[in-house]
Amino acid sequence: MPDNASPPPGEQGTGRPGYPPPGVCAPAAPLWPGFLTGQEDSPVRVLLVEDDEFMRRVIAQELLSDLRIQLEGQAGSLRDGRRLLATHEFDVLMVDLRLGDGTGFDLIQEAREHHRAGEIIVISALEDESHVLRAFELGATGYLLKDAWLQSFAQAVLQVVNGGAAITPRLARRLLSRLSYRPPGALPPAEPLQREATLTARECEILRFVARGHVTEEIGNKLGISGQTVNAHIKNIYKKLHVHSRAQAVSYAAYTGLI
Repeated sequence: MPDNASPPPGEQGTGRPGYPPPGVCAPAAPLWPGFLTGQEDSPVRVLLVEDDEFMRRVIAQELLSDLRIQLEGQAGSLRDGRRLLATHEFDVLMVDLRLGDGTGFDLIQEAREHHRAGEIIVISALEDESHVLRAFELGATGYLLKDAWLQSFAQAVLQVVNGGAAITPRLARRLLSRLSYRPPGALPPAEPLQREATLTARECEILRFVARGHVTEEIGNKLGISGQTVNAHIKNIYKKLHVHSRAQAVSYAAYTGLI
């Protein structure tokens, strides 16, 4: 090699193909593993129903900028939202609760009846407990506040399709405070529904991870158990609490002061 010639790529400074030169870090591994749902060659299909045109445009721009997500359709009313549900397949429905011609709760119910495999994320300015709990009871798996800064709409979509629950950090903090703190000697809140609500210590631990938005693989890695074991615990939690989703389990546990 001539004295003034540059070494081939991958050999600079080391003479070993494929290694970076001294002092230079190797490229980071992909941040989005191939085993997770939502890949560029198989993006997550999303429907967006939001009557605020500006907010709808903001959310749409964020979703469109992520190649792991495909925005299948948008609507600004309950009527047009119903039309989207009837004409499009989807993986995630994002819906506002206040629509000009009705309520997003109606759309959540219809989506759950006809698209049982789909995930539902509420986008709302309403953060009172009654609206949050009702959305989860109807089958929502996420609840995002419109005025929250520390959240990502695209990340929320990817969380719910991979088994997580997407909740605005401010709401998650509120839920976690109810999950983790109870004054000495205090009794849990009165139980409005009779359920077999005794969880094991491991089930409580897993439920706390779910409340923080961790997916199955992450929980398994943190606890040193397999994803299959994590899912088995989660199924037991569903059975004991008589719920059908992770968001419902977290909501119920927070509401009752179960853990």
